[in-house]
Amino acid sequence: MIFIEPETLSYIKTQAIQTFPDECCGFLFGTEQSDGSRNISTAREVHNAKAGDKRRRFEITGKDYMLAEQFALDSGLLMLGIYHSHPGHPAIPSEHDRVAAQPYFSYVILSVVQDRVDHTRSWRLNETGSFEEEIFTTEQINPSISWQQ
Repeated sequence: MIFIEPETLSYIKTQAIQTFPDECCGFLFGTEQSDGSRNISTAREVHNAKAGDKRRRFEITGKDYMLAEQFALDSGLLMLGIYHSHPGHPAIPSEHDRVAAQPYFSYVILSVVQDRVDHTRSWRLNETGSFEEEIFTTEQINPSISWQQ
């Protein structure tokens, strides 16, 4: 299960709408519970470095990954995943998304149409390298957790 702090989800949605018709992208940070549930408290936008058609693909540079890892260390958070938008398409990972995915990360995808986010879903790779949908919620999983922004 993955919980995204409402303010963090709002930030991601705003970015996805503002970036439309191109894909937006960024990193997700937070904590992971012993049962594997994830609490996303922070998102950091990164520049879509894809050369060419940014309406159908995104790319994150190695430098941006290193900066994100440093941010996680400095903040006492875990880098738990990546988010990106699918302008005019469902929030379902493409084959390109699957090939580029890492096993540990959550992949939050936002389907954007014109001036709104139509729906948001989260995915993780399973042992066979296929995506499985994560249960996604904005209801806090563990109310005793204090959120860091």
